Amino acid sequence: MRTTLTLDDDVAAALKQQAKLLDQSFKQVVNDALRRGLTSPEPRDRQPFKLRTSAGGFRPGIDPLKLNQLNAELELEELLRKLQQ
Repeated sequence: MRTTLTLDDDVAAALKQQAKLLDQSFKQVVNDALRRGLTSPEPRDRQPFKLRTSAGGFRPGIDPLKLNQLNAELELEELLRKLQQ
């Protein structure tokens, strides 16, 4: 079947590159790509992604209220180190 198809520039370039790499016609590469796309499983057929979580928290002795203070001290140390160079 003959039809007119408008491709985005990046898609056309990728197809042309693929055709050159595989030493196949542009038509063949387009048809193969469409076949793969049409036969791939629909997203609803996939299993949902499950994320295993664990309890978080800080180690004993770490005060979360002083983390900004620690960050400021580390930034100051880095600034002083840079100034001494």
